[in-house]
Amino acid sequence: MLAQQRQQAILERVRSDGGVRVADLVRELGVSDMTIRRDLEVLAERGLLAKVHGGATALGPGSTEEPGFTAKSARQQPEKEAIARRAARLVEPGTAVALSAGTTTWALAHHLVGVPELTVITNSVPVADVFHRNPRTDRTVVLTGGVRTPSDALVGPVAVAAIRRLHVDTLFLGVHGMSVRAGFTTPNLLESETDRELVAAARRLVVPADHTKWNTVGISTIAELTEADVVVSDAGLPEDARLELAERAGELIIAEGSP
Repeated sequence: MLAQQRQQAILERVRSDGGVRVADLVRELGVSDMTIRRDLEVLAERGLLAKVHGGATALGPGSTEEPGFTAKSARQQPEKEAIARRAARLVEPGTAVALSAGTTTWALAHHLVGVPELTVITNSVPVADVFHRNPRTDRTVVLTGGVRTPSDALVGPVAVAAIRRLHVDTLFLGVHGMSVRAGFTTPNLLESETDRELVAAARRLVVPADHTKWNTVGISTIAELTEADVVVSDAGLPEDARLELAERAGELIIAEGSP
């Protein structure tokens, strides 16, 4: 088993059980104590679990917890890819779209690099970089200024001022969580303010969000569920969430090919 496969297995065990002991992993994976401890160190450095004496535990989803971009990009990769692929079908050539910061919108950006005559507005450094690395002469990319957050979003007064005078056809909004009570949320107050300006600038709001976002609540609300014209999620979305979103959002799309 490769190191990456082993670390993924460890991470899945921690997430399913809430924690794991080094001794159990040594026995189950057939590797040395030192190898397991090294794997846990790598996963902890990426912000994916917390090391404790004799093992590791899952990180708690606090309302102000804001994992870094690298940590978040390692989570639910197949689901995010399926969501991004389906969300890209909502974009027509020759339109103006906004992509907020997030790993799902970053995945979406990769599916939009071939769309002709596109104007892209984003407050995400990684999203802008995707288009920069795949240039087109008929595409315009506008990266807002602002203060950089742990999730590589540009936020604050500079970003808000830049967005306030813009108008786009569709906003793809990355979110930390979504619930009936709190709506679409983020753990960063400044990012919430910036995202609300993006919502106001858009004619259509699309929220690409995997099933783990359901009933996760960040400290600040960006928008209510009823403000979303489309929510794109994956097959893991529970039935109660499907019913709530189908009732409140304009349309709920479950991405084909999602796990």
